Amino acid sequence: MEFDLNFYKGKRVLVTGHTGFKGAWLCRLLHNLGADVTGYSLRPNTSPSLFELMDGERFCHSVIGDVRDYDHLMRTFMEVKPEIVLHLAAQPIVRDSYKEPRYTYETNVMGTVNVMECLRQCMSVRSFLNVTTDKVYLNREWAWGYREDEMLDGFDPYSNSKSCSELVTHSYKNSFFTDGKVAISTARAGNVIGGGDFANDRIIPDCVRAAVNGQEIIVRNPNSTRPYQHVLEPLFAYLMICCKQYEDGHYSGWYNVGPDDKDCFKTGALVDLFVKHWGEGLTWNTPVSTEGPHEANFLKLDCSKIKSVYGWSPRWNLDTAIAKVVEWSKCWWQQGDLNACMDRQIEEFLSI
Repeated sequence: MEFDLNFYKGKRVLVTGHTGFKGAWLCRLLHNLGADVTGYSLRPNTSPSLFELMDGERFCHSVIGDVRDYDHLMRTFMEVKPEIVLHLAAQPIVRDSYKEPRYTYETNVMGTVNVMECLRQCMSVRSFLNVTTDKVYLNREWAWGYREDEMLDGFDPYSNSKSCSELVTHSYKNSFFTDGKVAISTARAGNVIGGGDFANDRIIPDCVRAAVNGQEIIVRNPNSTRPYQHVLEPLFAYLMICCKQYEDGHYSGWYNVGPDDKDCFKTGALVDLFVKHWGEGLTWNTPVSTEGPHEANFLKLDCSKIKSVYGWSPRWNLDTAIAKVVEWSKCWWQQGDLNACMDRQIEEFLSI
């Protein structure tokens, strides 16, 4: 199933977490589709940041705020009167959640509660999507993909808090939105890569930093398996879900969004692809000591539900996705036209 991209022309869309990596790409994509975009988020937490590099305030009305600040968030909802809300604001790093568990829970759980309360009070909203993660499942380290009806849990504070965010959304939907006036879904996305991610403790940003500094890439867990996908893959799926459930509430639900099995790579194999596309004699190695907080070793999603309901399927395989990351990263490093690069990649993706 495809959807008419013109659907978003003139629609009032509110994106929480718009200054983050995925949020910035989403705002750029929505702007290109003609939406009236408002973002609500903290200031970018990396330097450099994609949102600032692309001059993000040109592409959305940017409101700097904290999802833990209910009063400010509510005022923003009432002023903007959004028709569609995509909730991406989160503390998104597993290793950081061990350092700041309370902040992680406050942002990822109570932040979601605050957003859901705003939905209850703001009568303009017709479609809502909470973006969570593949890590919401009780990880049994088994060889097949997790389905949407598997048990939610999460080992570390990040994963567990996003599982709680799912449950908060489910509870509010069942308790307050049974009249169908607001269509509500969650999307559990696999690992996302793309140009402009400068976060710490993520493999592709680590690769880019090493490459531009002429250093060897250090890979903590080369044998861990993850469902890697280009950032435009889940963003397109999010927009599709929001559109279709806006038109027909029966499409609302809980959806995994990830790559096909052939693109669930071991981290070492992913880095091999990056090295191939970057060139310039780049190499990688593992540290002498790999001690650190627990992270899942094997994780894969079963995306048959979203494929069955929506006819959705990934457009770029992992080799293409890595090529696009390298293209963007070299454009940035060589001080090229980043906005033109992003627009070109968006156009190429949407034209498939």
